[in-house]
Amino acid sequence: MTFIKFLFTKAFLKQLGFAILALIVLAFIVLWWLKFTTNHGQQIEVPDLAKMTIAEAEVALEEVDLVYVVMDSTNYNPNYPYKTVIEQLPAAGKFVKENRKIYLSLNRSGYPMIAIPPVVGKTRRQAEPTLAAIGFKIGNIDYRRYIAKDEVLEIRHKGAKLQPGDKLQKTSVIDLVLGDGKGGLNREVKKEETDESSETTGDAGN
Repeated sequence: MTFIKFLFTKAFLKQLGFAILALIVLAFIVLWWLKFTTNHGQQIEVPDLAKMTIAEAEVALEEVDLVYVVMDSTNYNPNYPYKTVIEQLPAAGKFVKENRKIYLSLNRSGYPMIAIPPVVGKTRRQAEPTLAAIGFKIGNIDYRRYIAKDEVLEIRHKGAKLQPGDKLQKTSVIDLVLGDGKGGLNREVKKEETDESSETTGDAGN
């Protein structure tokens, strides 16, 4: 019997049919396993957790087979209750797979405290962006007689003079005292010199 004739025998065709059937069954099993292990095609919409407490967010996520992780946060929004969800990642409305971690940030009790940077002696153009970049707001601008125009002579908050390193809450309003460029020393320095002169005169008279 030649090889070509053997290919058309009943026995060979029967074995070939079994082999093809086995491959088809195997392919279906592999596809089913991949679908099961990767949750292929499964999409869960992330719920909106804004302003929820952790307990409320946990319940909402468990209902759709999602889990949460709380992240450290320095964010504060006065429109959100304390310790409620202020941010979430992925965002509400996104579609994810089962057991996906949703990262949550909670609202603080208030704005964080920020150290005052050393801006006295700098120009207004330097000081204002520096203060604004770290979260402060610029309030009143006052001028004092001084040789350098727009040089920062003092910074104040609610009338109190600030020093570098002092801490204020983020978004606090800082007032600037600038030189007017009309010459002379600032009034505070002149006053100190006048007081010293008076003390010297008084000592001489004694």
